[in-house]
Amino acid sequence: MLDHCQIAESPIAAGRSNPALPRDDSMLSIDRSLADLPAGSRVVVAMSGGVDSSVAAAVMVERGFEVVGVTLRLYDSGGGPRRAGACCAGADIKDAAAVAQRLKIPHFVLDYAERFKQSVIQPFADAYAAGETPVPCIACNRTVKFADLLKTAKDLGAAALVTGHYLIRARLGEAVALYQAADSTRDQSYFLFATTREQADYLRFPLGGLASKSVVRQLAQHYGLVVQDKPDSQDICFVPHGRYDDIVSKLRPDTVQAGDIVLTDGTVLGRHNGISGFTVGQRRGLGIAHPEPLYVVRLDRAKAQVVVGPREALAVTRFGLGDCNWLVERAELLGDDLTVKIRSTQPALPARLEWDEEDNCQVVMADSALGVAPGQAAVFYQGQRMLGGGFIRKAG
Repeated sequence: MLDHCQIAESPIAAGRSNPALPRDDSMLSIDRSLADLPAGSRVVVAMSGGVDSSVAAAVMVERGFEVVGVTLRLYDSGGGPRRAGACCAGADIKDAAAVAQRLKIPHFVLDYAERFKQSVIQPFADAYAAGETPVPCIACNRTVKFADLLKTAKDLGAAALVTGHYLIRARLGEAVALYQAADSTRDQSYFLFATTREQADYLRFPLGGLASKSVVRQLAQHYGLVVQDKPDSQDICFVPHGRYDDIVSKLRPDTVQAGDIVLTDGTVLGRHNGISGFTVGQRRGLGIAHPEPLYVVRLDRAKAQVVVGPREALAVTRFGLGDCNWLVERAELLGDDLTVKIRSTQPALPARLEWDEEDNCQVVMADSALGVAPGQAAVFYQGQRMLGGGFIRKAG
């Protein structure tokens, strides 16, 4: 639903007295990311109100593209808190509008609250209720942003959808490849593994080759953007104070069931108020006393049990994948030089892929991995290139 628009007047004014552009190869990396985009073509920029997407919009304007800014309203009035620093907060929509006004580009606010609820929030609650550990940012990217918003961009006649994600896109002949960002501390490839080949062909990520976030803020200062010093959001936008179980209690109260906390041998150590408050690999906040450190090894929804054990009990060498998306052909996934990330914050580890006679995919680790949690993503790489991945279904 369209509810706000500003009409373009002119590009960013030339000759302004703002700070100079970075002196390294940052601008060259931006130009490389846009090399296969027709000069002067219309593009839609997804503007969250943060510094990254604002700078992405600014560089597209400065390079002469016809830029249309789009911001998504992801909550209705009763859908959840609108907190500063969340990508869908009211203040962030105002910031996006202010940036669009500075850049003199059209800016639309689209009401995606119901889509977001059905595609992201409800599945998030369902997964936690089932004893899984979901990744809502992946769900948001693959549905609301790279499906619904991407279709909207095409309907507007845009040649590309541009975002502020930290990912490198490059064309290899007729194919498009995705690589980890130049700044490994900002890389978002893990959260974008579900990007399809068709979507990758249409998307552009102008910030992926920048050396650091400080360069992005320098660019924001250069362009005179009001968000240049705005802090990054840290929490999941719809989860206040990181309390996942509050969301489950609200949306799936029928699934909240107290149960036992047990050792791997079945010894009962204590009680819990619902498995949605736990995740595989968790150590703190278990609410039990024990002479040795204990970790959540698995969650048994059927028995309402939180199973705990020593650190070594977390070790896994094989696990299944489901709902996979691959950006390369299967033959390219059979090499012995692949690595996999099983958590966004963990380093990639050596692994290989196998398929059984029923075409079920299995990940086989070179060495045992810890904290392999159903619901999380397993994302494969060959060097810096992201090959795709799937969701962890069963470990062991």
